[in-house]
Amino acid sequence: MEIAKNIIIGIYFIICAVLVVLILKQSKEDNGASGTVMGAAANNFYEKNKGRTSEGRMKRATIGLMIVFVVLTLVLDVLYVI
Repeated sequence: MEIAKNIIIGIYFIICAVLVVLILKQSKEDNGASGTVMGAAANNFYEKNKGRTSEGRMKRATIGLMIVFVVLTLVLDVLYVI
C-alpha cells in the first residue's frame, strides 16, 4: 500500500507543477473597462474557432488536469484515512 501512495504522490506533484506552468502561461481573457463599455464582439471568426487554437488547447488541458488533480486529492484522502 505504501508503494501505491508514493506513486500517487509522485503523479500528484507532477500534475501540480504542470498546472502551475499552464496557468501562468495563459493570457488574461477579459478586456477590462474598455470591453465593458464597448462590448465584446462574440460573433467573429476567432471566437468561433477559439477551441482549435493553442490557447484553446491549453485551456482544455488545464481543465482536464484540474479534474485529475481533484480526483487524486480525493484518492489520497481515502488512502491516508485507511
